[in-house]
Amino acid sequence: MNKKLKLEELNRISVDEFKEADKLPVIVILNNIRSLQNIGSVFRTADAFRVKEVWLQGITAKPPHRDIQKSALGATNSVDWRYFETENQILETAKLEGVELIAVEQTQKSIILNEFEPQNKVVYGLIFGNEVDGVSNEFIEKKIPCLEIPQHGTKHSLNITISAGIVIWELFKKIGI
Repeated sequence: MNKKLKLEELNRISVDEFKEADKLPVIVILNNIRSLQNIGSVFRTADAFRVKEVWLQGITAKPPHRDIQKSALGATNSVDWRYFETENQILETAKLEGVELIAVEQTQKSIILNEFEPQNKVVYGLIFGNEVDGVSNEFIEKKIPCLEIPQHGTKHSLNITISAGIVIWELFKKIGI
């Protein structure tokens, strides 16, 4: 017989233990995300896979906010985050800190996600764009490499939270903690 695990059986770590634990060398960058629920959901996914950090940029709302907390379920307390006003601030910080930026976007030169081979000892900054307009042109025009999630239906569009989950999971499988 199979049964669902109870919360106390999940071996969850505390926020303090999370802060001290090894992290996936990934920074999730939310570029002008308008939905507070999407922001919270991405924080929750970042917590689940122990990503290094979340960078919020532009119109992306910052915690604490009631509507972010609804979907984050406390992940804004465990996952480190920073806010940046502009794309240029992200570009400068990534360069200073040695973060290799990658946009998650459909472009003429996108790398199909399952064909991407991450390098050892590299911290990747995954840029996820606005729900309507995608990753801003300020990033695309800088010739940042782009990853594309293969899609075979009629829409060729996924919600940012789904995209984040797929891409983070793929890197988690390939890099690990």
